[in-house]
Parts: sequence; structure tokens; C-alpha cells
Amino acid sequence: MNRRTLLGAALAGAVMTPVFAAGTARAADPGPSVTRTGTTTLDSQALFFVSYDGLVNNNSFQKNGLLTYKGYQYAVWYTADRNAVVGRRVLGGSTWSTVQVGHTLKVNDSHNVISMGVSKVDGRLHLNMDSHSDGFTYVKSVAGLMDNPAGLSWTASRFGAPQSTLDGLALTSQFTYPQFVSTPDGKLQLSYRVAISGNGRNALAEYDGSTWTNLGEWSSSTGTYTSEHGSSTARNMYLHGIDYDRNGRLHSFFTWREQNGAVMCNSGGITNHDTGYVYSDDRGRTWRNNAGAVVGTTGGSDKVAVTDAGLVVDPLNPDHSLMNQESQFTDSAGRPHAIISYVPGRFGQCTTDYVANRTANGRAFHVRKNASGTWQKTEIPVPLNSSQRTKLALDKYDNAYAIFPFGRIAGASAASGYTDWTVLFDGSGLNAFGEVVIDETRIAQDNVLSVLYQEKSSGTTPSALHVVDFRLPA
Repeated sequence: MNRRTLLGAALAGAVMTPVFAAGTARAADPGPSVTRTGTTTLDSQALFFVSYDGLVNNNSFQKNGLLTYKGYQYAVWYTADRNAVVGRRVLGGSTWSTVQVGHTLKVNDSHNVISMGVSKVDGRLHLNMDSHSDGFTYVKSVAGLMDNPAGLSWTASRFGAPQSTLDGLALTSQFTYPQFVSTPDGKLQLSYRVAISGNGRNALAEYDGSTWTNLGEWSSSTGTYTSEHGSSTARNMYLHGIDYDRNGRLHSFFTWREQNGAVMCNSGGITNHDTGYVYSDDRGRTWRNNAGAVVGTTGGSDKVAVTDAGLVVDPLNPDHSLMNQESQFTDSAGRPHAIISYVPGRFGQCTTDYVANRTANGRAFHVRKNASGTWQKTEIPVPLNSSQRTKLALDKYDNAYAIFPFGRIAGASAASGYTDWTVLFDGSGLNAFGEVVIDETRIAQDNVLSVLYQEKSSGTTPSALHVVDFRLPA
């Protein structure tokens, strides 16, 4: 067993209660709180089917399934008849106006989500949808639609025809996980995976207001990873997110998934291991590890690889059913935070059934960089009771909120060093299926946490899709 594996096993078995360095929060700042202010219905009969333990309208790795821009909120989903729809409302309004964008979902696969992005340089709304290691569908609005929502009618004529390319730019025949992110200079980037689970690479494309450009791949699928059980020579990097902070730095937490199951103690687990972190100060052209060393160049020959030093911020071997694509956020000082989840070692050192073990014993952990630059980790004392993902958000006081499956919300204060995690909302009355989607962009605009969720159903019986709003500390 190598040193990293030993350390990962030790961490997996421990309940970590780190000593926190002093942060920037003041004792007088309010702690976390949520006040439910209302619920609206997007669709009383939205498409429902369970695939990969999730729903196509509520996979938390969507970026973005719900977003706010210039006083309006936007949402995307598939209707019961499989039509892709985008809706909007005035912030705080109770009525959503909807538009069908001319595409129908091709297959019952919960990976085939709809993601939205805004190119601030020309005020367009962009949608990418319906892809899982195959082709995608892309739709964009007319210029200026997002800048003048009150003055421009919300009709299908405001959107162009569905495309199988980005305005003629063909990225890859094996495309998955579209995530849009607006750059500090008003452009729009699209993060995506090339190829397949266990053997894929992350890549970026960029829109400048007139043209899409493929910047290229930046993570590697090659190299040898060895655990105490065996080795693997192919993998993919799963991102927990990709986000710019207010200073223009691009952050991304990730975990690796190995192709060869020989690295696990039991075939019923999952080959995810280690939580890593990289950042970019040049709009994703080059990537650096936590120490600032360049570890990859987008579109270049040197890509971020499992063998690179300084990537791992929380070591963990593949025996604990670590979740991929969980969640991340940056605080007011630009420091990165993430939520990860797995089955801690106190419940055993070998998961044998990924879904059952996570549901019975899975726990979420808050990982963050503190003011002194040290990585710290705190277990959130809320059982997952689910195999699925938890979302993370921070308010203007840097209080942290974990939005669990079924719409449960826990919070911790920055003033405590994030040691006082407490359940703030137990999800009662929602009847939420599992994972939820949050509006990451709204919080900074009006101190409201919006959560999109779908009600439980069975088989393929459609169910209601809602947005519930919570007021955060003023």
C-alpha cells in the first residue's frame, strides 16, 4: 500500500474535527437561516423516469438548470410529451411564461439534461441538451433577449432552430455534461467531456459574441493509478463544478474515475477516488495545482493527469463509494469550497453495494481553503439517506448551505469556522424525489435561494416540477 493509499484509508475511517484558522467573518454577522417565502409550479405534469438513480429534470450537475439575470429567473425542463421547454418569470413573481424550443428528448437517460448559459457580451441565452457520450442539441436566442426581458416578447420566434453543432463548430461525437460559465469579460464558455465514463477528457469551448472556438481538451485519461487492490491505466476527471470568482480566477474541484474495476475491493462499489483541485488565472488556458505550479495546458500536449503532483486535497481510495460531480462554490474572498460525499471508514473499509451502502451510511463533507491557505474538512452531521448528490451555496456573509436530496437544507456559519452545521429545513411538504437543482446566480442578486425539485412518482408517470424560494439573511 503506498503512502497516499494509507493516508486515504486513515482519513476515510476518521471523523475529522480540524482546528480552524481565524477567518474573515465577524461575530456580529448573522448566521445561516432560511425562510420559505413561496413555491411556484413550472409544470404540473413534467416528464418522469428514473435512470442512473436520477431524473433528467433534476440532476444536480446541471449548469445551469435554473438561473437569474437582470431581474428575471429562467428554468429549463422536459414536458410529459418530451418537449424541451425554457420558462421565465419576473423575480418574485408567481407566473412562469414558457417556450418550446423545437427539440424532443430522444432517449430515457437522466444524463441528457438541459443546461443554460448567458453570453453577456451580446445578451443571448444558450441551451445545450440531450447528450450522453453522443451528439448534442444546441439552441440560442436572438441577441439582446436577456438584456431587455420586459421589452421583448417571450416567444419561440426569439430562438433559433436546434443545431447539432455550435453554429457550425462540431466538438466531438461523444459529448456529455454541458456546463456553461460566463467569463469575467462577458464571453461564454462551455465545459464538456469528450469520450466516455472511465476513459474521457474535459474540454472547453468559448463564444465571444460572434463565433464559437474550441479551446481543446485539458485533462488526460492516461497514466497509471495503483491502489492496494490493482491498477488502472485509463480514467476520466469528473468535475464538481467550474466557476469564476469575483477576482477572475477559475476554480474546479474534481474526482477521478478509473476504468479498471481492479482498483476496488469489491465490484459492487464505484471506482471514484481522491478529491482534487485546480485553478486557472487565464480563462482556462493553463491550469495550476494548489501550489501554483502549471499542471496542464488546454489544447496542448501537457494535460492535467492523475500522475501530476499537488492535485489531491483530500485523499481517498476507491473503496468508499465517493460521489462524482457533487458541488462547489467560492466565497467573498475567492476561496474555494466544495461538498463531497462517501461512506466513512467507521462503517467499514469496503463498500459492496454502491447505492445501498451510500443510502445507509453515506455522509457529506465540507472541504474548503481557509484564510491561511490550508485545506480543511468537516463532516456534516446529516445522514444522506440517499445515494445522490448534495448542493452547496454560500450567502453574502459566507455562511454555507448544504442542500441535500429531498430538499433538506443544513447550514453552518463562517463565524464558527463552519463547525456548527445544523438542519434549517427538513424538506417536509415537498415530496421531492431526490437530487435538486439550485439557482447559483440568484443568491448574490437578492439574497434568495431558489431550489428546483420534482415530486416523487413511479414508473413513467409524470409529476409536478416546482421552484421553492428561501430568503437568506439580509
